Amino acid sequence: MKTTISIEGLKQLDESLFDLGKTSAKAVLRRVGKAALEPMRADAEAKAPRLEGNLQRSIAVGTKLTRRQARLARKDEGKAFVTVYMGANDPAAVPQEFGAKGDAPQPFMRPAWDSGKDRLLKTIADTLGDEIMKTAKRQAARAAKLAAKG
Repeated sequence: MKTTISIEGLKQLDESLFDLGKTSAKAVLRRVGKAALEPMRADAEAKAPRLEGNLQRSIAVGTKLTRRQARLARKDEGKAFVTVYMGANDPAAVPQEFGAKGDAPQPFMRPAWDSGKDRLLKTIADTLGDEIMKTAKRQAARAAKLAAKG
């Protein structure tokens, strides 16, 4: 199935993020990405099969990867400015999602993506501008405070 998305205002978004500076822009994008993925993480956790292990608790949102994951990401994605991930850090996750010899698949991540992708994009669209504005105001207040000191 092919999905088409139309996005307007990327040039202005890019300029606004550039004005914040690299570190602050990355922090904004990470906060928005994590917040947008959280409902999908909760849905995946609810859909995950109930096993004796820690499959449900291992589903997380984050920006940190293992060395192997980081190496593969660099190879596959090139140089991304910010990347936020959702996944399960449990060896049982892949066999549960896709099945194994003699065991039928019990997908939980893909159904969470399918049901949550529109909400994810809407959350990013609704919150990114506000988050940029809040950060810009904090930076301006901090600069004014430093200027007042001296």
